[in-house]
Amino acid sequence: MGLFWLGFFVLVALLLVLDLGVLHRKQKQPTMRSSIGWTIFWVSIGLSFAGVVYLIYENNWNGVVLTGCPPGHHDGADATITYVSAYLLEQALSVDNLFVIALVFKKFKIPLQYQHRVLFWGILGAIGFRVVMLGGGAFLTQRLSWVFYVFGAYLVYQGIGLLRGGEEEEEDPTKSWAVKRIRRFVRIEEADYGGAFSVRIDGRRAFTMVALCLVTVELTDIVFAMDSIPAVLSVSQETFIMITSNIFAILGLRTMYFVLAGALVQFEYLKFALGVLLAGIGAKMLLHSYYNIPHWISLLGIAAILAVGVLASVIATKRNPPAPEEDPGSSLG
Repeated sequence: MGLFWLGFFVLVALLLVLDLGVLHRKQKQPTMRSSIGWTIFWVSIGLSFAGVVYLIYENNWNGVVLTGCPPGHHDGADATITYVSAYLLEQALSVDNLFVIALVFKKFKIPLQYQHRVLFWGILGAIGFRVVMLGGGAFLTQRLSWVFYVFGAYLVYQGIGLLRGGEEEEEDPTKSWAVKRIRRFVRIEEADYGGAFSVRIDGRRAFTMVALCLVTVELTDIVFAMDSIPAVLSVSQETFIMITSNIFAILGLRTMYFVLAGALVQFEYLKFALGVLLAGIGAKMLLHSYYNIPHWISLLGIAAILAVGVLASVIATKRNPPAPEEDPGSSLG
């Protein structure tokens, strides 16, 4: 399996170098056309990798089989369905994260042309955190079966919280506990330094608001991972499938932000769809000892719930268009 891991991370590294080092070397405000194009590119790469997953598990390359299956078992179709399910699930849960990222950029007053760079390095850090957290989660669930019930109960609780709705007061990230602690030990400069993370003033190194914003984005991703990682574990405990699907979904989040930032407020019923999704996944984890739902049914269920949430949001938006000031994207930059 080591060769597959090596090949995967080499591919991710090449894509990231191409993204920031070549195509986005100059800091400029991304256009809607380029953002849509890059979103299609990342989604295409993520879904295309399902073909690689199929070939690996169907042909048992290097002796690889799905966890729990006998040696030599051809399970390419099952592995592919599992991968796509985990990918869609992570994409859906990541969209909720975009609301918070939009708020962070707004509160830190980060110009639009610098946001791509913040998201790039934020995603890079998220990849490292996700690999560790997913690996740890898989280790625990495979050796301590009761952890599955803890994760299931947590997801049901989170899902019910989203279904209950209600207006949540937006917390100002610039006044959060973590930011206050950082300011006590690190010098922060609030002027515009061209998107740099640190500057030298009077011989002393200082960090900028862009760097502080990056730290906040990283912390935000860790918080949201507390939902997404147990959810992905409910789909599969196959480490390779979990991590590859998760990372490809995260890679597409950066450009998806610029496509959806101005329209996030219009997804009125998406949070309810995510609530149903989390509660349903949690229930599945709690009942896994009594009934194991086939992977293809899980995939159809995830796709159907998300489709209903998006469709209901589109219909509601057409009937009651949001006021301009409610649009989080309008204040970015």
